[in-house]
Amino acid sequence: MSAASHDPDGTSDGREARPPAGTPPRRRRVVGLVDTDSFAKWGAHLLSAAPAHWSLELLTVATPRSASPAQLRAAFRDVDARLGPIDLAPPEPSGVDDVVARLQADPPDAVLVSCIGPVAEVLIDQVLRSVARRPVLLSGLPGISFPAKWKGVFLRARADLFVLHSHREVREYRAMATAGGVQPSFALATLPFARTAGSSRTGVRRDSVVFAAQPSVPAEEDDRRRLVGWLADTARAHPEWRVVVKTRAAVGEQQTHRETFPYADLVPADAPSNLVVEAGPMSVHLDRAVALVTISSTAVLEAAARGVPALTLTDFGTSRSLINEVFVDSGLEGTADDLVHGRFGTVRPEWMADNYFHPAADDDWADRAEELMRLRDADMLVDRPAARRSRGGLLRRAWERRNALGDHDRTTIGRLAAVIGTPIRAVKRSIRKARRALRPATAMPTTTVSVERLRDRDEELVAGRDAR
Repeated sequence: MSAASHDPDGTSDGREARPPAGTPPRRRRVVGLVDTDSFAKWGAHLLSAAPAHWSLELLTVATPRSASPAQLRAAFRDVDARLGPIDLAPPEPSGVDDVVARLQADPPDAVLVSCIGPVAEVLIDQVLRSVARRPVLLSGLPGISFPAKWKGVFLRARADLFVLHSHREVREYRAMATAGGVQPSFALATLPFARTAGSSRTGVRRDSVVFAAQPSVPAEEDDRRRLVGWLADTARAHPEWRVVVKTRAAVGEQQTHRETFPYADLVPADAPSNLVVEAGPMSVHLDRAVALVTISSTAVLEAAARGVPALTLTDFGTSRSLINEVFVDSGLEGTADDLVHGRFGTVRPEWMADNYFHPAADDDWADRAEELMRLRDADMLVDRPAARRSRGGLLRRAWERRNALGDHDRTTIGRLAAVIGTPIRAVKRSIRKARRALRPATAMPTTTVSVERLRDRDEELVAGRDAR
């Protein structure tokens, strides 16, 4: 039995696969696969922190939500030179079959699958099934991933290493995975955007309050209009500032999460002239920022790493759906009144170590990946079981692929699976909805994870609803 078989969470020292002491590290080839704007930014910047002996390559996967060239250029700003000038000439999107064929022709040592959950599941399955001496499979989630999200675990359970970004996240995800009957191997990396930033561009005037917009937080149109109103009030109260609604997509561009009410469409005609809507790299906006405001965007961590004051608005509450529970007691919480009056916060030191600002020495993702690559060298890499328990075989896999890739899946069996599966899914959803309505109103404590509840949700995981 291999070392990995003995060590389901990948925490052994891997002695069987270690090179002799003093041996220079073996050159490694690592390929990153990305699709949406946020996953492209995370994947490229995570690889930028990889050890110097890793040779890096990045491919864009063609999916219904693939980032546009402009989004990719913004996402790839300031990446490591090993990835080439991808911020100037992003790789053209390639279909899943073409990507897998490239991996088959020249298998790398490892592949970072930095894609939305349904696409990640398809890619991991394809590589496991069809690439000889398959590479080590790394995956993870961009940005803030607290509280733990079952779909994130479920769809990436077969990855050899699952990268998270705080000690708190690792604890929460390990507890959820264990309760759900799966044991992915979780590793820790400093969130690329929470690394201590270098110096800002010289000669740039700091004159902007930057609002980091999110496509689905808050979700309701009225709430988003209220937010724009507060930003307009701030602009009127502080004519010396530019109040920037920093969006992540232009009209027609896709995002990791769907945006129903774009902020650009909600700015009133009588808004002050110093309220502007702009896209582009967040790093460029932070160069001009006197403060950053958001509800729960990861950009607040990027601002904190630069020493830029920030504010996480709590006017809509604190909840899982708002992704802002992690900021409780962070020192950044505030209200619209604080925003209009220019009162911004700084991160409390006692919050930082457990939440994204741990010491760099705590990061273990690269070392863990290196151990797995040595196991691969020794033909000792063990496949992890899938979390999906549904039946259906080939047709079910075709259904999941079709859901993930949409019209980018041109297989006959995919079209057949859609014809058969769509009405079945509708019926199952109706049955589940009826069952939920009949269940007793008693609820379990929020700290308890129901394994049966997790399993019941297996069939609900579709790309159009939750991309995690």
